Order: sequence, then structure tokens, then C-alpha cells
Amino acid sequence: MISEKSQKLLRTIVENYIDEGQPVASARLAASAGLSMSPASIRSLMADLEERGYLKSPHTSAGRIPTEQAYRFFVDSLIPAEPISFDDFDRLKRQFDPDMNAAELVQSASGLLSEITQLAGLVTVPKPGQLKLKQIEFIPLSGGRVLAILVLNDHEVENRVIHVEEPYSEIQLKEISNFLNAEFTGKSLTQIRSELILSMQGDRKRMDQLMLRTLEMADQLFETQANADFVLAGQEHLLEVDQTQSRRDLRGLFQAFSLKGDILHVLDRCMESEGIKLFIGHESGYELLEDCSLVTSPYQVAGECVGVLGVIGPTRMAYSRIIPIVDATAKMMSAVMDVPQR
Repeated sequence: MISEKSQKLLRTIVENYIDEGQPVASARLAASAGLSMSPASIRSLMADLEERGYLKSPHTSAGRIPTEQAYRFFVDSLIPAEPISFDDFDRLKRQFDPDMNAAELVQSASGLLSEITQLAGLVTVPKPGQLKLKQIEFIPLSGGRVLAILVLNDHEVENRVIHVEEPYSEIQLKEISNFLNAEFTGKSLTQIRSELILSMQGDRKRMDQLMLRTLEMADQLFETQANADFVLAGQEHLLEVDQTQSRRDLRGLFQAFSLKGDILHVLDRCMESEGIKLFIGHESGYELLEDCSLVTSPYQVAGECVGVLGVIGPTRMAYSRIIPIVDATAKMMSAVMDVPQR
């Protein structure tokens, strides 16, 4: 347990360090409005907080800075839940366009998060297993090609060109699309792919011409896509940190950006729970991210979680402002992705 006075002091230290990025000395705290503590009391409480693991000193003669433990306590216990500011909400609302497809929305959301927070914004691309087929149509093209038009999750429209061994008439293509729509509407792309593979392993001699044509086209159409990736924007904001120590700490983060694997693993964990998820420093479980914080929230389509968005940056970030922005962005993303395209 931390006394009320210690909590008040710790909150002041964390807020000062977030604002200025400099170790906070007892003399500065004594002059802070609202503490109403003597310099001796402040020094005593700071020593106790340091002993408990909430503060540390970067140099013997310097002031104190918060530890990961302090940031966690600050986020969980010391900052009230506040809504997003009107200005930030208005910027998000004006720039989310319901006529964008899923790929465009992911790109837009990543850039918006970065622009508003001045940190790196990242948004995962919906995985094939979370994209469900709504409708499919085919249009014949020249040169043994067919244009497939897929409507996914009521919102996203994808166009894919398929190469076929023999030309198909419009009637034949209509028969194939009717068959696929009847058999697979509402199923995920990965589920469709699995069922098609089973069909292809069956006795082809017993299949009629419609089934054979369908398998030829669907084999290309529902080919397994690459592992879900994420779109990253605003890494340059992290280089604007004027602290030499902070720049050095972020080297691991930029390495993680280039490798992506560790960040994707963390984001996958965020898919498992609703609402804001916050990793501070070592909480991510990855060494390259140990000097950073990641604030995320899942976004949904038709009530089902399909991706994660958030920001990543130094542990010294303005949590009280960042958390409502990430939460509001996820809710807007979900709402826009549920709107059918016109």
C-alpha cells in the first residue's frame, strides 16, 4: 500500500517527467503547487518510493525518474478515465471515410494515430480467417483471364484477376458464381480454402464439369494469403525525442520495426481481450521492446474482432491523452467498417 501523500507525490513526479523528460529533483517538487509538503517530507517520501521500486536515479547527483512499476501504478490507479478531447475526436471523425475499403481504412487509421499522438501508429491488416465471403461475381477478360469481384464482411470489395486454361462464357461464369455463393457465403476465406482442398483430393472422375471449373478458378481465388501484417506510420516522430538516453533506448524498437515478428506476436495477444491493452517496458516479454510502451485496442466487424490498432513509443508518453485516443479510434474504425460500401 502507498499512502495518499506518496501517491500524490508520485503522480506529480510522473507528470513532470512526462512533460519535460528531465529527472525531477526534490527542490522542484517543493515549489510545485498543490503538494503542500515540506522539502524534508518530500525527500523522505522520494527515498521510500525509490526503495519500493517506483523511482530510480539515472545519476548519483540527479533527481529521480519513474520506473516501469511507477508508470503501471500511475495508469492503473492515479489517472482518471477521461473521454477523448473534442479537438482530437473531431479530427478523427472528419478523416474516417466510410467509402474506403479495408486496406485504405487500415492505412488511414495508422496515419491518423501517428499524426494526433506524435508517436508511431500501427494497425494490423485483417487476417484471411476473419474475412468472410458475402458475395462473388465473375467478369470475363481477354487473354485467358477472369476478373473476380469479392464482397467481404459487408464492406470490403476486392478485385482479383484469375488465369484460366480455357475461356469461359458469361453463362459458365454465372453458374460458377452461383455455386460458390450458395456453398460458401458467410464462411471465412481460410475455411473456404480448406473445404476446397478436401474437394480437390476427392475422385475427380465423379465430378461434373461445373465442379471441375469451379475448383480450377477457386484454387487461385482463395489461395492462402501471407501472414497478417501491420501498417506502420510516423516512426520519424520517435526521432524527435530530444533526450540522448531516449534515442538510445529506441534503437531496439527500430530494430523490431524492421523484423516485425515480435511486434506482431504482441499484437496477436491483444486480439484476445476487449478494450485497451497496455504493455509497459518488459511487460511485452520481448527484449527489443523493453524501453517502449504499446497502447492498443481491437477493432471489430459485425461484433467480431478482426484486427488491432494502437501506438508505440517511449515509456515516457502522455498516457492520460493517448489511451482515450486509441480507444476512440478503435470504436470509429469498427463503426466505419460495419457500414456497407456504396
